[in-house]
Amino acid sequence: MSTLFEYLNTTHNSTLELVDANSGFTKKYDNIIKELTDFSTTHKKLAFLYVDNSLESVKILLSLLKSNHATCLLSSSLNILLKQKLESIYTPSYVFDHQRTDSISSFPIIYKEGHLKGYEMNNEDYAIHPDIKVLLSTSGTTGSPKFVKITDFNLISNTTSILDYLPICASDNCILNLPIHYSYGLSILLTNIANGGRIICTNESVLSQNFWTIFEKYKCTSISGVPYTYEMLHRVGFTKNKYNSIRYMTQAGGKLDETLIKTFTDYAIPKNVQFYIMYGQTEATARMSYLPPDMLTKKIGSIGKPIKGGEFNLEPVSCELIYSGPNVGCGYTYGIEDLQKCVYQKSLHTGDIAKVDKDGFYYITGRMRRFIKLFGNRINLDELESDLKEYCGCFIGCTGIEDKKLLIFSDNDSLNPENTRNYISNKYQIHISVIKYVFAKNIPLTSNQKVNYQEIINNNGY
Repeated sequence: MSTLFEYLNTTHNSTLELVDANSGFTKKYDNIIKELTDFSTTHKKLAFLYVDNSLESVKILLSLLKSNHATCLLSSSLNILLKQKLESIYTPSYVFDHQRTDSISSFPIIYKEGHLKGYEMNNEDYAIHPDIKVLLSTSGTTGSPKFVKITDFNLISNTTSILDYLPICASDNCILNLPIHYSYGLSILLTNIANGGRIICTNESVLSQNFWTIFEKYKCTSISGVPYTYEMLHRVGFTKNKYNSIRYMTQAGGKLDETLIKTFTDYAIPKNVQFYIMYGQTEATARMSYLPPDMLTKKIGSIGKPIKGGEFNLEPVSCELIYSGPNVGCGYTYGIEDLQKCVYQKSLHTGDIAKVDKDGFYYITGRMRRFIKLFGNRINLDELESDLKEYCGCFIGCTGIEDKKLLIFSDNDSLNPENTRNYISNKYQIHISVIKYVFAKNIPLTSNQKVNYQEIINNNGY
């Protein structure tokens, strides 16, 4: 088999069905496949697909995966001006966005009678490498024209490696609570199409009571999240409730606080729920490693060992973690000229600093680009955040402003900013005058549910 679509059609369970959580509409995957729109043409083209987690978005994604075209996956909630900026750079042949109408867009937006349909532009064609299948953003909501180029081979490799360790099966009911334009969310969709039994499509947040109504109605068997998701699950009292249908939980998208790892491990073990801590990056399609549930208490804080087919190495001087595997994408694109090239990467420099123990388990200790220098002092912002969380008992975000100031922020209105600033100043030998604090009632997040540090800086006039 040569394409992801063919792979999914070969591996999926005959009983697989997709559910629209809002309406309750349920349809077998095989019947959905029969109804997909045929977009294939003799010339490979680029499609922009602004998705949410609706059944309609999943259907149009499958239609495009079936075609010979390349699909750029983006959030439907992206700012209109950023959408138009990206479209002016890439001039896609197809645009799918249910949040706009023709009257406010320079491109035809197709959403008619509740169904997404394709429309071919008469723009000048340009060459796209035949291996490029999906473009994924790493920048969340910034509208950056930088995308990772992903191939069918990458997607199949990563899907099969995830299925090698995650216990996804035909009796599962998987709820899509992470955005499918995000590599983590996309991997959840693809692995559950390949091996799962039912996929619940919803745009509800884990903070919504309706989400949990849906969760219990369909007896969902798993839940996944980035660190912020687990912060919110803890805040809403997830571990105090009985969700007897859950078989396993997954976490990726950043380092989860060890206190929360212990909390959710203590929740999972007595209930025979498997809790998987995972590590990945969009540049590697999704996953690079995982920590087996039976090692959670023994190797707390570890990202585990590489997935099947993958390999880790540490750069001798910087200790940067370097990954090699068939799921590493074929470089970045910044504009249409980059779509002509598809250079398979032998390895991925993750930008994360790591260590490995005697048993071969890896630990992320910091981020190479999450450093600032103040008065000659090199400060690891990830370590500082972890330290402050332990000191204050709540999340405090840290970011640098042009190596001139340290900006700290929190959504906890009971925090004493002066005590916190004094603590940082005394411990890290930073003059208190360059430590700035802001209260963030709502901490801004990227569409990948990670803290949007740049927006914090912008919102506060720095």
